[in-house]
Amino acid sequence: MKQFSYELIHVDKHTGARTGIFHTPHGDIETPIFMPVGTAATVKSLLPSTLKELGTQILLSNTYHLYLRPGSEIVAQAGGLHKFMNWERPILTDSGGFQVFSLGDLRKITDEGVTFASHIDGSKHIFTPESVMKTEHDLGADIIMAFDECSTYGCDKQYARQAMTRTHKWLERCAKVHANGIQMLFPIVQGNMFTDLRIESAKFTREFAECGIAVGGLSVGEPSEVMYKMMDDIRPYLPENMPRYLMGVGTPDYILEGIERGIDMCDCVLPTRIARNGTAMTTHGKVVVRNGCYKQDFTSLDENCDCYCCKNFTKAYLRHLVNCKEILAAELLSIHNVYFLLNLVKGAREAIKRDSFAEYKREFYANYYEKNKK
Repeated sequence: MKQFSYELIHVDKHTGARTGIFHTPHGDIETPIFMPVGTAATVKSLLPSTLKELGTQILLSNTYHLYLRPGSEIVAQAGGLHKFMNWERPILTDSGGFQVFSLGDLRKITDEGVTFASHIDGSKHIFTPESVMKTEHDLGADIIMAFDECSTYGCDKQYARQAMTRTHKWLERCAKVHANGIQMLFPIVQGNMFTDLRIESAKFTREFAECGIAVGGLSVGEPSEVMYKMMDDIRPYLPENMPRYLMGVGTPDYILEGIERGIDMCDCVLPTRIARNGTAMTTHGKVVVRNGCYKQDFTSLDENCDCYCCKNFTKAYLRHLVNCKEILAAELLSIHNVYFLLNLVKGAREAIKRDSFAEYKREFYANYYEKNKK
């Protein structure tokens, strides 16, 4: 697809961290990049105009949730997600696989697909590779994900292999029916926490990758060192000439460790979710603003941050809003958290160009974990 291409700008000579430009039909994406998640075609509490002001280059929306409400046909009638949610920049939709597999007893997996009960009203539905591609075609995102099975952390190797094999077969079926020429299909590497399975999956999956590949099934409860080892193990088998997407990662340490291992894209609901719970990420670690110690703290959340929240409001005011359950609390803290992560990856891009990513990460960690050491 000529509308999609990846331009590698620079590789840090000490770590191998990469910076590049991902060209898409709705604009260029500077990588590495963090993607805020708009689960139901909206990033909770944030206007599209606010997201643009924060520097958001691409949003992620959720196929499972949009399939259930309002229905992908409604979105298609509206002209696709870009028009439906008034966002003219790039959009990525996941396949809904992680959501249906998280339903536990509410779903049944077979080689054909997944039968599940809606978490909303209990109605029965089935996702197959073909139906998921149809839904993602209706939604019209620039980047769409193949339907995969994310096996549970801690499962035995036999089941991990079964889930991986099923994922590969589903990928073949997704690729067969995806031929609209205007959306880029990302295949997903699975294999749980078994190195040989991960490598096998990477080798199989990359054959279906035209301009992008994803790594799924990590950051699902495993120890961080296990996650990093899996990323190290599969790195040599991931394509160099296209974006690499680490799914479901949103903590600063996971983002930076991923970037150091050649990751270009990541996403997570974390920044807005913890904002709604009254928590902010700052350069000096997490701040839980509902805590009593901030009742008379008239300083900003982060003296190193120039977001709208930090330039205009104090911890004392934010604490007041949180404890009064005011909607503005979620909005202001979401503004800060999203900006914080976007600024984190922006700094990473600049450091990579200077061949100083290791120093950038080391300095960030020294400040971020300083509070926890006291």
